[in-house]
Amino acid sequence: MIGKILRKPQALIGIAMMLTVFAVMIFAPAFAPNDPGKVDIMQKFAEPCKQYPLGTDDMGRCITSRLICGARVSMSIALPTIGAIAVISVLLAAVCSYIGGIVDKLFVIVSNIFMALPPFLVAMTLVGLFESKALSIVISIVVAMWVWNAQVVRTYVLREKSKPYIITCRMSGCSELRIILRHIIPNIFPHLLVLYSTGLSGVIIMISSYAFLGLGLETGTAEWGAMLVNANKLIFSHPELIVYPGLCILFAAAGFNLFGEALRDICDPREG
Repeated sequence: MIGKILRKPQALIGIAMMLTVFAVMIFAPAFAPNDPGKVDIMQKFAEPCKQYPLGTDDMGRCITSRLICGARVSMSIALPTIGAIAVISVLLAAVCSYIGGIVDKLFVIVSNIFMALPPFLVAMTLVGLFESKALSIVISIVVAMWVWNAQVVRTYVLREKSKPYIITCRMSGCSELRIILRHIIPNIFPHLLVLYSTGLSGVIIMISSYAFLGLGLETGTAEWGAMLVNANKLIFSHPELIVYPGLCILFAAAGFNLFGEALRDICDPREG
């Protein structure tokens, strides 16, 4: 697997882009040339210079610092969100589809109910239920999106459980839980990696879009979606303010998408 990834340019580009995002996220305070939250009206719309590499916004805040710190804010919400979606969807789908029968039928019925509701409608309903805006966003996206991933996982599990080695495991006395955790999930893991690496790009975009609905983080937070909304009113006078965070979102989403699509081609060329 690793050898195939290293020989695929698309995967290498995706990895490089992902590592860039993670590096900026981890070392944001060291990379940021200024305090991202510092307001200095005297420096309003300052031109790019040594102190402010990309200039300042309408509040005199350093755009470069806010973009860098925005990576930490956006990813610190996106990673727990996709992690929670992965745990819930994989465990529920794997157990229900492996057991089969009435359990699997109930799972399908519940899934169909959730899938009938538009994800953004579910998210908008849930996002205001908690004091923490970040927690609200995470929970709302998890509730809205877990079922779509679970349906894909269910397909993989149904395909895997019909293979001869599963019958051998049963005959050798393996428990159902052991078969699921030690055999089925590890064997479909490459497909899960594809699913959730591409899914992470969708979560990043969804988090950013919350700000346009007025459901994002607190005003003034250095987050890419919030920066887009704040710059929207300045699109004609200072269009660069909307371009910068838009490019950051595009870069992060494209990196995970490229890597996920490359993994899909490697794991199952027929799906590419």
